[in-house]
Amino acid sequence: MAIAAATTLILALITYLAYPVTGVRVEGARMYPESEVTNAVPDHASLLTLNEEMLKRNLESHPWVQGVEVNENWNSGIVTVQVEERRPVLDAEVDGRRFVLSADGEELPGPGGAGLERVELDRDQVGEILVFARTLRRSGLTLESIDGAGAAGIEATVEGREVIFSGNIGERRVKALKHIMPGHPDAGVFDLRSPERVVVGVPHETRSEPEG
Repeated sequence: MAIAAATTLILALITYLAYPVTGVRVEGARMYPESEVTNAVPDHASLLTLNEEMLKRNLESHPWVQGVEVNENWNSGIVTVQVEERRPVLDAEVDGRRFVLSADGEELPGPGGAGLERVELDRDQVGEILVFARTLRRSGLTLESIDGAGAAGIEATVEGREVIFSGNIGERRVKALKHIMPGHPDAGVFDLRSPERVVVGVPHETRSEPEG
């Protein structure tokens, strides 16, 4: 048993000496602390034994982290960790509780300097926003922010353009939006509240800002 343990130790030492991790480079992390990435790579790690999948799962468990890509440079020994962070899109107040959500519905530790308007919502409106965000993502569009809400509907920014919607917006209308937006660069707003169609260029005042 002692011989086996010694052999294992020698093999581990040879592995480390042959292909040591000489450094960790973190890219794309703004809100997620880089120190958490470097701390997740074990001391005296080797490129041969570094478990990339376990490292990715560890990092992706943090709410700010949407995805992780790990690349190893076998010449320099440097491990590059590319972090894709979640983007805050909603700073909401519901029943007196404030929270920040990303487009995929993850609750984030804070707005992350996104400069979002705080919006008073009810629980049904939060559900509508999350469904809308998922539908946009499936169609290749990005929800950038929720800017206001009121009895007339919910104001949003999609791909840099103002959009107003309410209720359940299906994929058909979102695909129509994707098709229509490039052809109307000067439109003030894209209104998705009418069933089965997109109304272009008619602005509406819907914003309701909380007091205090």
